[in-house]
Amino acid sequence: MARVRYIGAEPVTVPELGDRTVQPDEIVEVPDARFDGYVCQPTAWEAVEDPKKDPEPETPPAPLKKTPSAVKAAVAPKEVR
Repeated sequence: MARVRYIGAEPVTVPELGDRTVQPDEIVEVPDARFDGYVCQPTAWEAVEDPKKDPEPETPPAPLKKTPSAVKAAVAPKEVR
């Protein structure tokens, strides 16, 4: 969860936080996905702790290179005896 500080002059009720009343200079936790919705209102909210970044996805392994002999073996007809 991200954290923001309410910097408005009067207490406000925030429906998204369960109709919680937030006091001036109070720090509250907000869902990471909604962090930008708060800090885009710089006259009311300021960032305290940014959302945690998702871990970097693992880089998939490089595809195997097919050598001409491997391709030829894969498509060559089977010998009939």
